[in-house]
Amino acid sequence: MTAAAATALQLCTFRLGPLYLGVNVLDVQEVLYQAEVCKVPHAEPGISGLINLRGQIATTIDLRTRLEIEPRDPEARPIHVVVRSGGESVNLLVDKIGDVLAVDPDLYEPPPETMSGIAKDLILGAYKLEGELLLILDVDKTVAIRPNNGEGAN
Repeated sequence: MTAAAATALQLCTFRLGPLYLGVNVLDVQEVLYQAEVCKVPHAEPGISGLINLRGQIATTIDLRTRLEIEPRDPEARPIHVVVRSGGESVNLLVDKIGDVLAVDPDLYEPPPETMSGIAKDLILGAYKLEGELLLILDVDKTVAIRPNNGEGAN
């Protein structure tokens, strides 16, 4: 193993509409291709409901709503990426799961200046890959759901 490979950051990647996103693989608890989401009446925007993970209840967040991307096709089945944040499990709904990628920390760049809206607050930075930009999602800020009043996340 080379020194570069030993220091590479491992990212779990996924697609969300036109976005290619990643989170630190150490934050990912599991990936579920099916899970029953129980709706919660009067839930805050972005909360799709709750799932039962072998007796542990986890909040489900639709990342399309959270990142202000057009709604998912009703026929499409989202994939569930269960992450750990603040000692709790949270379920993130994504469109398609990708690979686990090893990225060189030296290639990390701040978020693109062209980003706007809530995404500007929830994206930590980016890695330029061959023909694509991999955006790094801030898991802790993303799961800190607050009603969107047009001011973005705090």
